Amino acid sequence: MNSEVIITCAVTGAGDTVGRHPAIPVTPAQIADAALEAARAGAAVAHIHVRNPETGKFSRDPALYADVVERIRASNTDVIINLTAGMGGDFELGEADPRVAGPNTDLVGPLERLVHVEALRPEICTLDCGTLNFGDGNMIYISTPDYLRAGAARIQQIGVKPELEIFDTGHLWFAKQMLAEGLLDAPPLFQFCLGIPWGAPADTVSMKAMADNLPAGAVWAGFGIGRTQMPMVAQAVLLGGHVRVGLEDNLYLDRGVFASNGSLVARAAKIVELMGARVLTPAEARRKLGLRPRN
Repeated sequence: MNSEVIITCAVTGAGDTVGRHPAIPVTPAQIADAALEAARAGAAVAHIHVRNPETGKFSRDPALYADVVERIRASNTDVIINLTAGMGGDFELGEADPRVAGPNTDLVGPLERLVHVEALRPEICTLDCGTLNFGDGNMIYISTPDYLRAGAARIQQIGVKPELEIFDTGHLWFAKQMLAEGLLDAPPLFQFCLGIPWGAPADTVSMKAMADNLPAGAVWAGFGIGRTQMPMVAQAVLLGGHVRVGLEDNLYLDRGVFASNGSLVARAAKIVELMGARVLTPAEARRKLGLRPRN
């Protein structure tokens, strides 16, 4: 069991959740406020996507990321900023001709996925460690070995900590290969992303299998989506990991009760504390993760 737990809050995500919840953060001001709300509730890390303020759809616009990050930094609230670098990997096979990209495709190279990370230098950014059938239909998330090596090398060069997003066991296998090749600095940070169709399911067997196959000295966290979010909080702590919650992964606090990012963090913190563990502050989390001290 882990007695000192880092809580990450994924505050908005890129999914089609606008309209399914009355207060999904969309504008840079809303996303920054959501990150600060999560920090006040006990999150040491805020995981951030941005959205087009006019449509609510996902965006890779570096200016939107800059707006969010500047607002968080200007608040003088101590929270570790974790920017997604997973956008730009979506490929939808065309209905008539699979060689022609469908309308939901957003596919760019590995370094273009890092433009905002290079500009803003957050403490952490994500690196999605493999290709995946993403949901039903013809959508694929593409992250090939060559793309991953190029992305990991650049993240290492600019001094940002990669959070290795693991959606299935093969992703963990390749992340360990990158560690062996010297593309990841110690201690490596893994995030087990469970319950996303069609990756690994959100259950004890999947989480334990991944935890049992980590390299020595690794730090890891895990989460489940939807109704599995809080059970996976408890499961991750029991297996020795850290936790993630937030509106990116789950819209409800209880059946029929919409959540906020703050309420999800507070619920996770209560679970952690009732299990006899302690929630770490951002300063403590930096030491645990091997991050440089905040300027």
